[in-house]
Parts: sequence; structure tokens; C-alpha cells
Amino acid sequence: MKQSTGTRNVEPTAPKKHAKTQKKRFRDSAEGLIFAIIAALLLKTFVVEAFRIPTGSMENTLLVGDFLLVNKFIYGSKSPQYLPFTDISIPYFQLPPLRYPHRGDVVVFNWPGDRDEVKPPEPVDYIKRCIGVPGDTVQVVNRAVYVNSKLQPFPPGVKFDTYTILPKGYPNPQIFPEGSDFNEDNYGPIVVPRKGEVIHLSTKNYLKWKIFIEREGNTCNLHGSTVFVNDKPASEYTVKNNYYFMMGDNRENSLDSRFWGFVPFKNVVGEAMIVYWSWSPDIPIYDIFAKLGSVRWNRIGMIIH
Repeated sequence: MKQSTGTRNVEPTAPKKHAKTQKKRFRDSAEGLIFAIIAALLLKTFVVEAFRIPTGSMENTLLVGDFLLVNKFIYGSKSPQYLPFTDISIPYFQLPPLRYPHRGDVVVFNWPGDRDEVKPPEPVDYIKRCIGVPGDTVQVVNRAVYVNSKLQPFPPGVKFDTYTILPKGYPNPQIFPEGSDFNEDNYGPIVVPRKGEVIHLSTKNYLKWKIFIEREGNTCNLHGSTVFVNDKPASEYTVKNNYYFMMGDNRENSLDSRFWGFVPFKNVVGEAMIVYWSWSPDIPIYDIFAKLGSVRWNRIGMIIH
């Protein structure tokens, strides 16, 4: 009798099966990790991001050592504007906002730079309270804020360290705009620029608007008695963006729009929502028991107003 010569399936040996299973598990884990990283980056970029309060400019509303969650979606999330870990600008896009900043919102934004800088030396995020929106007339009279001639209530957490008020007519040379007779306690009136507004230019207000115009991507120079914008004589300038006036709740210890000017909407990052953690910044992390003992439990979960 002839023996059959048909082929037969040979099961892989146990070590080979184990190696194949391990390889599949590793691939699945790597894919899951990559997906989680991408999801976290998208969430951080477009929805919500964590921020830490490094200075006391918003005391007593926000304290140094508070950790916040910021809603980036509400004002229209933006893709990254700078290459990671650099100050090199890159093209970006912005989603349509659900709404624009309102007066009283606590807002995180990209600092536009000092009063006399077209751009800051490096990207820095600030957090302040929105006082004025595009088209508003803002004025501070003996520390009281008026918007469109209407007295605004102090925020619940507002802070003043002294009772000494700088009177009107005693200008602070560091105040915005350059050449004004304003100080931090008696400021304005000043109109917050809005898109499409026409500014009339002259030798008298050239210093007031020079940096503002350059921040919008133009050149601005004075030759004799003529103002030049983009190397052309200009008696007026049309504003390209909407702007906001920001102030810290710690009114005597806050470098804000009174000192460096208006914040364009394109610089707005998001609205502060909630304090998710808070502890003393003065205790080093290696002193873990003292650090944990400094946790401000009463602030965790606090909604920011």
C-alpha cells in the first residue's frame, strides 16, 4: 500500500507563539500610548489647559501657587503660534469662538510686550481681568474704574496695599501711552480700539500710536511733520484687530494694560474656570510633608469669578 504524501499543517512551537503574542501586545500598547498622547495634545491645544499662577497680580482672587484649568474652546481655540521651546512664530489657525471676552472675565492671554516693544523677547502667558472690550471708554478715577462713564463694582477679590492715592496730574513716566499725564490711580479716559476704527495721525499723537501700529505688522515713522505708515504719508490709520483692556485685581501690584497697552483678540488664550490645586510656592518640593501640609484645601474646586 502506497503511503499518502499530502502536506499537513504544523503548529508553531510554544516559544514562537509566545514571541508572536508578546509582539502583538507591544504593538497594541504602543498604538494605545500614541493615541493617548495625540488625544492629550489635542485636548490641551483646543479644549482645556492647566496653568499655574506665578505672581500676585491677581490677589486675592488668585494666589501664587494656585493651579487652574483654562477653557480654550470658548474664545476659539488656536493651533500653536510658536515652534515648541522657541519664540519663532509659525502660521496658525483659529476655530470660530463661541463668544468673545466679556467685561469681568478672568482671561489668560499672550503678553503683547512692554509699552515700547513691538513684541516681547519671548512668549509669556499672563492672566488678568478684562475691564474694557472693543469700543469701550475706560477711565480710572481715584482707583475707581469707569467704563463708558459708568462706575464698575470692584471684583470681590480686589486688593489694595495702601491708602495713598496718586492724584491726577502726577504722571507715571512708565504708564501707557507714552507722553500721557496718566498714573495707575487716575488713568484715562482712553478708548479701547476696535476693528475698522479710523485713527487720525499727527505729530501730537505719533508716540501714542507708533508701537500700536507696528504691532499690527506695519512700519511707522515720523519725518519732519509727516507721519509715514509703510513708507507712505498717512494722516489716518484703520485698525486691523479688536482689542481688550486688562487689569489685575491686585491694583497696586499689577503690570497690566495701564502700563503696556491693549491686548489684541488674537492673543487671547482662554477663560480661567476653576482652581484644581493650590499649595504654598515657598516650600521646596523635596520637603514633601511640609509641602503637602501647605495644601489650601478650601481653594480646590473653587470656581473663578
